[in-house]
Amino acid sequence: MRAAGEISLSTRATWEATLERLASHGHEVFHVELSAVTFVDVAGASALAVTAQKLDAGRRIVVSRPPGTLRRLLELFWPGLPALEVVTR
Repeated sequence: MRAAGEISLSTRATWEATLERLASHGHEVFHVELSAVTFVDVAGASALAVTAQKLDAGRRIVVSRPPGTLRRLLELFWPGLPALEVVTR
């Protein structure tokens, strides 16, 4: 999946629905490319973390090139989440 723009109040429903669809697929690894995302609010970061927490053992979400705000929020509120991998390059 690739997202662009902002993940905030105005886009939250779409973001959460998309994450829910990703999690419902049987794939072991989900790739979420966020290089074109300029901002993620706390609720958007929370939706990503909660989705990762709900995944069965062995499944994970790989987030590529997220904005700095998302990296900081994940490190601050959900450090070391095993089902969530952040790749900055």
